[in-house]
Amino acid sequence: MAVKSSGVRVIVLCLVVVAVFAIPALAAAPPAAGPHAGLSSGSELRPAPSIQALAVAQDKTIYAGSFGMGIFRSDSHGKSWVPVNAGLRDRFVLCLAVAADGTLYAGTLRGGVFRTKDGGRSWQAINDGLFRGQVKTLLIAYGAIYAGTGGGVYRLAEGGVWTLLTKGLDETVVQALVMTDDSTLFAGTAAKGVQRFKAHGSEWARMPSHGLKDHEGLIENFIRVLVADRDRTLYAGTFDGGVFRSGDGGETWRPISRVLPNDSIRGIIVGQGGLVVATGRGIFKSLNDGQQWVPLNAGLTELSIQTLTPAGDGVFYAGTSVGAFRSEDDGRHWVNISDGMFEPPSATDK
Repeated sequence: MAVKSSGVRVIVLCLVVVAVFAIPALAAAPPAAGPHAGLSSGSELRPAPSIQALAVAQDKTIYAGSFGMGIFRSDSHGKSWVPVNAGLRDRFVLCLAVAADGTLYAGTLRGGVFRTKDGGRSWQAINDGLFRGQVKTLLIAYGAIYAGTGGGVYRLAEGGVWTLLTKGLDETVVQALVMTDDSTLFAGTAAKGVQRFKAHGSEWARMPSHGLKDHEGLIENFIRVLVADRDRTLYAGTFDGGVFRSGDGGETWRPISRVLPNDSIRGIIVGQGGLVVATGRGIFKSLNDGQQWVPLNAGLTELSIQTLTPAGDGVFYAGTSVGAFRSEDDGRHWVNISDGMFEPPSATDK
């Protein structure tokens, strides 16, 4: 699950001067998407698939993982796409990660992890040692590859064998992974909050929940997104409790999204220019650490965001429940880039 620099998700954002809102009722939303939003061109109308994962290689090749139609590739900044699924036995893709040499890894719903070294022309399953087939997140950091699964965190060892990263989370669904520059690994889980594994440590430690509470004062145990800034500040996006910030390595947390119109967090981008958050009702930006939020939804005909990825130079890609979108101005304006995101008709379709 974005542009990575030494394992840390970072992008510099430009200042955007637009009207802000301080209460949910003031959030302007574009018209609701129709049943065929993001249609592919051609004589036969086909709705674009739900895009769950996006990855941008160093050569700017873009990969989009869909829920049910496999993986698509674009060599034209998203202007057109082609399916690249040869050998990909599970077309329900949950996460993608691309290495510096262009090797792409895909985590799937039931089929485990697949790898391609030729831009998606052929895929091979790499599941030796992997106990669960459901892979929710992938992280490449400092030359190592980690997988967050339905049964803990695994690391890919030499020889292509996965090893469980100590016990403690082996019965836990891991939704997100991030590593800080001191090689400390953090895991966002379903039901067990934020977990920490220090370099050369022997076990996972659950982080305290001080401040990690929703509007009703209940502890937020379901973490969907984790991001670390250059100064090791952590940001946690929850399933339905908004965004939280920790400046002390996860020891204490502070809610920073109380005025967002939606608390279901699907992506976070943090940089010197501000904080950008993807939700179930659009994309928003804060320049003052969550005190006010600016909607970044111009051109988005589908607000149910599934994933958000920076590509450098002010370019963002967003995967939604109906196709993908691209912004070239730090999210201020979006265009639909779902052309070609459909499977060619089979013989039975003709």
